[in-house]
Amino acid sequence: MDFSNITVLCVGDVMLDRFVYGEMERISPEAPVPVLLLKERREMPGGAGNVASNIISLGGQAILIGLVGEDEAAVILRDALRHRTGVSEMLVPSPKRPTICKTRFIASHQQVVRADEESREKLQPEEAELLCRAIDARLDEADVVILSDYGKGVCDSMVVRHLIGEARLKNIPVFVDPKTSDFRHYRGATCITPNAKELVAASGISGTDDASVERAARKVMAEAEADVILATRSEKGMMLVPAHGEAEAVPARAREVFDVSGAGDTVIATMALAFGSGMSFGQSMRVANAAAGVVVAKLGTATADLGEVTRELQAQNSSIDSPHLLTLNEARREVEEWQSQGLTVGFTNGCFDILHPGHISLLAAARAECDRLIVALNDDDSIRRLKGETRPVNTLASRAAVMAAVRYVDAVVAFTEDTPLEILVALMPDVLVKGSDYKPEDVVGAREVIDNGGRLFLADLQDGHSTTATIGRIQRHGA
Repeated sequence: MDFSNITVLCVGDVMLDRFVYGEMERISPEAPVPVLLLKERREMPGGAGNVASNIISLGGQAILIGLVGEDEAAVILRDALRHRTGVSEMLVPSPKRPTICKTRFIASHQQVVRADEESREKLQPEEAELLCRAIDARLDEADVVILSDYGKGVCDSMVVRHLIGEARLKNIPVFVDPKTSDFRHYRGATCITPNAKELVAASGISGTDDASVERAARKVMAEAEADVILATRSEKGMMLVPAHGEAEAVPARAREVFDVSGAGDTVIATMALAFGSGMSFGQSMRVANAAAGVVVAKLGTATADLGEVTRELQAQNSSIDSPHLLTLNEARREVEEWQSQGLTVGFTNGCFDILHPGHISLLAAARAECDRLIVALNDDDSIRRLKGETRPVNTLASRAAVMAAVRYVDAVVAFTEDTPLEILVALMPDVLVKGSDYKPEDVVGAREVIDNGGRLFLADLQDGHSTTATIGRIQRHGA
């Protein structure tokens, strides 16, 4: 995939996303509410601005048009956009409203409260006129258009009609992330991407089964005279319903959802880029589904890059016969990405030949000590050297498939050496986990991890479980 030659015009409600991080230490003596000790503040473009951020993260170019106030938040927002190579902004200043700002207070990776600053007034005619002029000035540069409607005023009927009408005259596809329940507001759009709740509200058809979703999509698609509806369905994945042809659905890959903030922005940005690059709607949906899977595993209003999306596509396409076993380079990139988000990475290793309750207990204890867990498996030759020619019972491919299905495990790698020292040093996790049957001085890699600022954790083991004992019982019963 290469989106470097694709330019997307993003029009919609631009806002400033502010994240304030702290620690909750006590309850206020003034009221029964927690006291948050503030530690850090981060600010980034939100709303349509986050759509633009997703576009450049995926390698494309973005032109951002929206409305801001004449205030400090606008200055911070413009400054944040200036530092994003690949984004060109034409934000229209208005003295009649503040810049939309959402402040989220975070403690221990959990959002405690959100404070919003915004105007509830409708878009004024002079504001709409300035937005339409900005659209006319930049539309010819675009390969595809995104209308990002957050219901904050920018996407009023005058702006939407003008944008879609002019884009269709120039044969530029228009993708819409809707807010209003009347999809006729977006008449003529190429693709509309409602979530399940929005689709029910717009169609009046409830039900989460495929038939109900398709029926609802076809109803609103006809009303909006759109070409395609892409229904996003959280843990059920996505369904693409075209005006002509059969519906397609893709499931979401089971994974830990860390934060859904901005996932819809990622979906529409990826869909637009993929379709603009020449992919079909079905192919674009699969890429967007992978990108959504990446961002929901991150904290905050996040984006995905092409490397992450490619790896997620590989994981979604893997099967029991061809599990996704990360290479060392892929695993290193995953660790670096997780650690850049402030997540702690754990590491444990072993043969895991016949998975039993003792193994599961170890993996559960390991995952409790970190935010993400990597398991390194001895490859088949390594096990034969350690255990003898009759082992392993299960091949590396089979063991990796089973291990990847365990809910405590976030990534699986393999090593060919007798010890995992080389791969451990390359990944350098924050926590090294082994069973309590080891002495600290005997744990391979413990010194290296500790010297790097990490720690060693020895997990209690469940008695009475071992692969060797299981094999012995099987052999006795067979005899």
